Amino acid sequence: MTKHIALASSVLLIFAAAPSPAQVATIIDVSQDQLTKADSDSRNWLHTQGNYAQTRYYPGAQINTQNVGKLRPAFVFQTEVNESMETAPIVVDGVMYLTTSYNHVYAADAATGKELWHYKHRMGPVTTFCCGPNNRGVAISGGKLFMGTLDAKLIALDALTGKPVWEKQVADPEKGYSETMAPTVVEGKVLIGTNGGEYGIRGFLKAFDADSGDLLWTFYTIPDKGHEGVWAEKDATGRHMHRDIAKEKAALSQQGGDFYQTLGGGIWMNPAIDLKARTAWFVVGNPSPDLYGDERPGDNLYTDSLVAVDLDQGTYKCHFQYIAHDVWDLDAVSPPILVDVKDKSGSMVPGVLHGGKTGHVYVHNRKDCSLIRFSQTMIPQENMWVLPTPEGARMLPGANGGVEWSPMAWEPKHRLAIALNLHQPMTYHVEAAKYPGGSKLWLGGAFKVIATEKQWGRVSAVNVDTGKVAWKHDTEQPLIGGGLTTAGGLFFFGEGDGSFNALDSATGKKLWSFNCGAGANAQPISYMVRGKQYVAMGCGGNTQIDFKRGNSVVVYSLTN
Repeated sequence: MTKHIALASSVLLIFAAAPSPAQVATIIDVSQDQLTKADSDSRNWLHTQGNYAQTRYYPGAQINTQNVGKLRPAFVFQTEVNESMETAPIVVDGVMYLTTSYNHVYAADAATGKELWHYKHRMGPVTTFCCGPNNRGVAISGGKLFMGTLDAKLIALDALTGKPVWEKQVADPEKGYSETMAPTVVEGKVLIGTNGGEYGIRGFLKAFDADSGDLLWTFYTIPDKGHEGVWAEKDATGRHMHRDIAKEKAALSQQGGDFYQTLGGGIWMNPAIDLKARTAWFVVGNPSPDLYGDERPGDNLYTDSLVAVDLDQGTYKCHFQYIAHDVWDLDAVSPPILVDVKDKSGSMVPGVLHGGKTGHVYVHNRKDCSLIRFSQTMIPQENMWVLPTPEGARMLPGANGGVEWSPMAWEPKHRLAIALNLHQPMTYHVEAAKYPGGSKLWLGGAFKVIATEKQWGRVSAVNVDTGKVAWKHDTEQPLIGGGLTTAGGLFFFGEGDGSFNALDSATGKKLWSFNCGAGANAQPISYMVRGKQYVAMGCGGNTQIDFKRGNSVVVYSLTN
């Protein structure tokens, strides 16, 4: 049965029946073994995506399909930042660490919401970001937290006190670089990519020493040689992309030798880690300029690609490009998931999943990045791949997707990848544009929402072994944010109108809903304190789709 509860009444509930203080840790020391085994830890939530495989699957089942209707707010944690919230908190031994836009970090008692400390990053004089002042969370190792900042720094904080330990400049914000992604930390290395594909940056994944902050290695998502690729004419699904290859080759011969320095290729979301294979997996965003391809002839490797690099050295292992020479801003953004999958012969092999802005879930072989299959379309596609025009060419999906940065969640019992999708009809407009300098947007045109056409969202569950859509659940608003699956048979997700929902993860049936008063566009998590399971969701709205702003993380538990 679906329950609707007003936020005001939940606040009264909090003060009328506040839980007793939890035993908050006095020492924080998260070992590598804990990080490695996080997928089976129902007490903590140690990675923003749950574990190194990034399944967003919580192994506890105290809250389940039979009792989720009794879920109520346990407390509301309010920050001082009333702006878009895309964070995924982490929880360590009863302490929740959460971030906000503009790089605030809070530590709170994860059972009561009592604030333990608050860190405000002292921002530099220049910040350059395209899609909101967001931050998607911190990483933890030992006794330190790690966060990327809007002014393109990586900082380490003492997890017990919030005091800064070290700070390093990752890249130059005056050239368009910024950090909104959560880092991934593994074996003493802090891995972080960069934003800036809309400003003519050269993307990268970097590894820093967790103790000292020293740079260990850099992998550039735009190679200095070979970025023209193989001159692919078709996308990953075999459809012709209407490229004028002869024109591009002629343009390449006239290009200066250093245009790769402004070719884009940002990394928006966490890399996944395969420790056994010593491999980091990540996806790469759009080339620059987004829509005007004449400035960047060739395939523009490794934009719009799945990429694997050596974890220890940062050297290239393999890649797969979904869209060569992308002129639609349909970049690869949603973080990869590492699970075993059936190959084309039916044998189980280590696999990689990615939810695309195109509306497909792509299933890869981890051995060589090769594509095993792609799913049925999760949302409508029309006029694929019509070229942008000065007047505007209509194509579905629009530039937000499909699956935007929103992380998918893995449902292991029924082998489903569950994705949040947007349906936003758009027209694509192109105009000639030379590189304007890194602090100015470099789109080479625009993508415009069609005001007369309805926008909506869809939760789609895809069987990764067949590529078929097992179930779908439609919403009034386009969906952006993260999903969460649990061993209790539930899928949690939020909507822009403030609804935070639980579906039966096997069928998509709606079982519960609560409206938190602002856009529920963050990334839900679950954890336990003193044997009691909680579910947390940030409600701060979203800049990209302009959902209602707020400043709260609402935490839920079962009533007695």
